[in-house]
Amino acid sequence: MARLLLRGFDIRIGYLDASAQTGLIELLRPILKAAPLYRPVTPSGKEMSVRMTSAGALGWVTDRAGYRYQDTHPDGAAWPAIPDEILAIWQDLTGADRQPDCCLINYYGEGTKMGLHQDKDEADFSWPVLSISLGDDALFRIGNTTRGGKTESIWLSSGDVVIMGGPARLAYHGVDRIRFGSSRLLPKGGRINLTLRVAS
Repeated sequence: MARLLLRGFDIRIGYLDASAQTGLIELLRPILKAAPLYRPVTPSGKEMSVRMTSAGALGWVTDRAGYRYQDTHPDGAAWPAIPDEILAIWQDLTGADRQPDCCLINYYGEGTKMGLHQDKDEADFSWPVLSISLGDDALFRIGNTTRGGKTESIWLSSGDVVIMGGPARLAYHGVDRIRFGSSRLLPKGGRINLTLRVAS
């Protein structure tokens, strides 16, 4: 495993080996069955290109009512629990005193992206955000704590983990595109991103 620090983002390249990646996908199958992926709509009414769901006590949602955390899937069911194996990754890399209460699961299919944004719907920004990449490569863009200015990009591959903490916690970031079909982890291609957060 290699470590790269880019604008305060702590990137652990190859943190998860092939076996661990396959194991996480298997853990996600019952979660996705209990809390199916859905395509959210932003408060402005724009449909996002990614599909998403969550695990944990809280899930991040967006719709016409705004961006927020809530304790149920849009279909009304409680979110499934975050598997212990995923919590162990958080503990190993952050050493934080609190466990995350949200694991946001984003699925990037062919042609999808995520615009530059801040993770700022949490109650306390002192806790880090941890992001796990599974599947196809993604071009990850890192900006500043304010909009505009120079950005930098890096390709993230399956098994890479990014930790956003300290001054980088509120930096703008996004995914410009994925290299669809670059990984064989997901049978139908695409990328899954797991984002662990202390939301409440």
